[in-house]
Amino acid sequence: MTARTSSMPTTSSSTSRPAGRWSQERRLEFIDYRLRWDGRLNRSDLIEFFGISVPQASLDIARYTELAPNNIRYDASARTYLSGTPFAPLYNIDNPQRYLNDLLISASGLCSEGGVFLGWSPPVGLTPIPARVISAESLGRLLQAIRNHETVIVDYQSLSSDEYQTRTLSPHAFGFDGFRWHVRAFCHLRQSFRDFVIARMLRIQAGTASTVSSMDDSAWHTLVTLVIAPHPGLPPAQRKVVELDYGMQNGEVRLDCRQALLFYLLKHLGFEGRQAVAPQAQQIVLKNEDEVVGYLNEAGAL
Repeated sequence: MTARTSSMPTTSSSTSRPAGRWSQERRLEFIDYRLRWDGRLNRSDLIEFFGISVPQASLDIARYTELAPNNIRYDASARTYLSGTPFAPLYNIDNPQRYLNDLLISASGLCSEGGVFLGWSPPVGLTPIPARVISAESLGRLLQAIRNHETVIVDYQSLSSDEYQTRTLSPHAFGFDGFRWHVRAFCHLRQSFRDFVIARMLRIQAGTASTVSSMDDSAWHTLVTLVIAPHPGLPPAQRKVVELDYGMQNGEVRLDCRQALLFYLLKHLGFEGRQAVAPQAQQIVLKNEDEVVGYLNEAGAL
């Protein structure tokens, strides 16, 4: 059974940050992070990032050295602390995906003050994505409706109609398909749970208390497992490359996806419910295609 219910580049100066805003535990994690990914650390890094005093920065480094003496060494000629070998992180900072996500956040200009621990960072290029215009007021009303279990009255412009329709929605979650933000909501007009692109909401008004339970949205709470493998028509060397690209183990990788978002994932993977025949056109196959497509059709009928 493959479905189940879910429970589901340089940091800026921080001289304006009040001292003591962050706990020592957070500062020790910062030291751990910088030593792991920058390979070096100065007291000034702590002082500038956290807005602490020189003595406090020295105490933090001393504490870290006490906890992980093999991780840090002082280079007198460079007048800086360097990472030791072998390096055994104290915190959960050794995940490459975390570092790459930090690079992404920083390069996107979305990094808040103190949000990431990046020091030096390499040049990063991003593929541009068209901006979706969403007003802060509209987003705020959706958030309030979800939190307070209320309805909203929306003027919604869909692709299937020339004119917008006014709908009453009971929103309960947000979804992101890689390009657009959706709100998952019960549509009182269609009497079903659906996805609504937030940018297509021309106007949002507060409604009343909702009588709809989000637990009734079975497609949202059902997880479907996709089993992805290299296309069998590829030669062995190319299959190995595909396995590396997708982080496969034993020739496959399993992806868990909410049934409600299954269509978007299949589209991103190039399936869209069907497998391409040519190996070079579709380098991966869906091993449990029939089962997954069954869940896709079920979700489309909801």
